[in-house]
Amino acid sequence: MKTLSNDEARHLFEITRVARLGCIVNDEPYVVPVNCYLEGDYLYSHSLPGLKISALRENPHVCVQVDQIETELRWRSALVFGKYEEITTANERADILSKLLRLFPMLTPVESAIAIDGAAPKVIIFRIKIERVTGVSEG
Repeated sequence: MKTLSNDEARHLFEITRVARLGCIVNDEPYVVPVNCYLEGDYLYSHSLPGLKISALRENPHVCVQVDQIETELRWRSALVFGKYEEITTANERADILSKLLRLFPMLTPVESAIAIDGAAPKVIIFRIKIERVTGVSEG
């Protein structure tokens, strides 16, 4: 097993579109898939209101994991440790949502409908302020 450099681990976040976000819900680990993109010292993502967002607002410390698996003996994995920050200013929300929609045109069916007609609960736009990046590879 090899430790990835900071640049190698960050690159894995640049090329991977589905990540797993880990947070704490009722004093227990909770992991969910998210779409995200890396820009500077932040990972940007989105969600509808719910359990994950409630947990992140209560305890903003998170980790986000991505991997690239070719075979069981050839893979790479990276983790970001950081802090949840909700984006609330209109211009910043619009800019990030525009980037998210370009990268993930469908977001989810519900979120796509919300983005178009605004009829359902407001999409939460958030970022993870990166504090630390680690990674390992095999093969």
